[in-house]
Amino acid sequence: MKTYDVVVAGGGHAGIEAALAAARSGLQTALVTLKKDTIGKMSCNPAIGGLAKGHLVREIDALGGEMAKVIDTTGIHFKMLNTSKGPAVWSPRAQADRVAYMKDAQRRVNGQENLTVIAGSVSGLRNESGQVTAAMLEDGSFVPCKSLILTCGTFLNGCIHIGLNNFESGRAGEQAVKGLTGNLKDLGFETGRLKTGTPPRIHIDSIDFSVIEEQKPDVPPTPFSFSTESLADREQLSCFITYTNEHTHEQLRSGLDRSPMYNGSIKAIGPRYCPSIEDKIVRFADKDRHQIFLEPEGFENPEVYVNGFSTSLPADVQEEAIRTVPGLEKAEIIRLGYAVEYDFFPSYQLHPTLETKLVEGLYFAGQINGTSGYEEAAAQGLMAGINAAQKILGKEPVILDRSEAYIGVLIDDLINKTILEPYRMFTSRAEFRLLLRHDNADLRLLETGHSLGLIEDNAFKKMLNRKKEIETLKQFVESTSIKPDVFNGYAATVKTKAISQKTPMQQLIKRPEVKLASLLGEIDSDSSYLASTIAEVEFYKKYDGFLQRQQELVDKFKKMENTQIPQWIDYNKIQSLSTESREKLIQVRPRSIGQAARLSGIRQSDIAILMIYIEKGSRSNKSVSRETFS
Repeated sequence: MKTYDVVVAGGGHAGIEAALAAARSGLQTALVTLKKDTIGKMSCNPAIGGLAKGHLVREIDALGGEMAKVIDTTGIHFKMLNTSKGPAVWSPRAQADRVAYMKDAQRRVNGQENLTVIAGSVSGLRNESGQVTAAMLEDGSFVPCKSLILTCGTFLNGCIHIGLNNFESGRAGEQAVKGLTGNLKDLGFETGRLKTGTPPRIHIDSIDFSVIEEQKPDVPPTPFSFSTESLADREQLSCFITYTNEHTHEQLRSGLDRSPMYNGSIKAIGPRYCPSIEDKIVRFADKDRHQIFLEPEGFENPEVYVNGFSTSLPADVQEEAIRTVPGLEKAEIIRLGYAVEYDFFPSYQLHPTLETKLVEGLYFAGQINGTSGYEEAAAQGLMAGINAAQKILGKEPVILDRSEAYIGVLIDDLINKTILEPYRMFTSRAEFRLLLRHDNADLRLLETGHSLGLIEDNAFKKMLNRKKEIETLKQFVESTSIKPDVFNGYAATVKTKAISQKTPMQQLIKRPEVKLASLLGEIDSDSSYLASTIAEVEFYKKYDGFLQRQQELVDKFKKMENTQIPQWIDYNKIQSLSTESREKLIQVRPRSIGQAARLSGIRQSDIAILMIYIEKGSRSNKSVSRETFS
């Protein structure tokens, strides 16, 4: 078989981004997937973005990924979330037309130069002296390659549960991936089991919309991709909200003895922040109702996703319980909800590039690393594809740190935290979130994407022009003062305090009631700044003090990150380290003092000991190599 530079196993969101990034880097790439016509299939909720997840999608786009463009093309309901709070936690979300999303993703994959799609299943790998040389397919054939990226989703020894019934499957209707876990375990990898689930889908014509609350989309919608000029003419659909009640809970409780979660059939741990409906009624027994979102799956698709009703209860219990929910009394279930258990590989076995420590040229991305969600998977896939390409091309790896991107937070958490349940991204995980907003991802990352050859010149020039315009407006705001006769009429309309003397503009816009766009209109009715430029400058000025303090924290963080841990370190020789810290340091082999300090179970006293040891060793071991980890 033809030799490829990069082979990607799996055609989900991680696999798509990994394969496209490698191919666009000029490398011969193969995407191996069970079925060519299911590439990009949204096996759970047909939605992209959400709290913190929307930040990831914007960052993927700024680095040259595809997810934002696909959802802009196929979205049917766009919403900016968290707008009642500060802009740092605003996040875009969109429902997709499930079929259209999958088809559009396939169009982009199939039309990509240097990318070949192979129908099959990767069941193992061949390596020589710890270096990947080929991917082994289930039929016994080999695909020679320099790098192999595994993006297996929930397919590794996948097992689906519905009530007392269970069967091997990666997702409903598709076969599980067998053999690969065993092959990796033979190479020395540690593995575990996780669980996730999905709710039933019901027919849209069986819903009584007259008794439930409508959720209208944003008009006009905010695009995900920085390359999308506008979605103002986009046709959209509404979503709807209803609630469970005590009758619903009674029906659900009646089936708990046949629930695989409670009868011992499922032993893996599920996502804490997206529990099944049966888990909700047990864990939150004091709640008399739970919110249910009814989300359409397309303009022509009659299926409606019952968000908040994830379950693996028997079919009869699912049907009886869902019909107690207002508006769903005559609900017709098209597809049952189910739980799926699958293998994953704890991600402390990876370098920050997502390359494995045990086998060179082998990368893991997505749910194989213990994450949940399309967006987390796509972000990892993109970074794995970029770094596999960089290594083959003899270039420096791309490692984003926590102060640069949510992607950096995601990968740093995976490598340094103990993953006991499927990992989900939240804004609260990002300590520098004031600097990492969804709307400035292009300013933060697009230059990196351009340097990698994944962002076109015109998009890069557009970003540079935006930066220039932002700086121009900042200077204008900082150098302009406003007279009382200009400001006070406006002040009365927005109910803010009048001024008695000429006042700096940057002082006035710190007031919550004062909006920069309208204030510019008072001064200059011909103001032609882009809305995104005005929003960026307004945020910078309103939160100036907070941003300065956060930048000080970033500087301290960078200092810790730049204090590298040399390769010659032998943790077993540092007797004063606690046993738990020593074990963790040996397991992860952190690159820097900053990374070591973030490891689960590491004491601050042990960090101080480590820093002293490194300083003493640096003075006394001049002949020892000072190379640091790659």
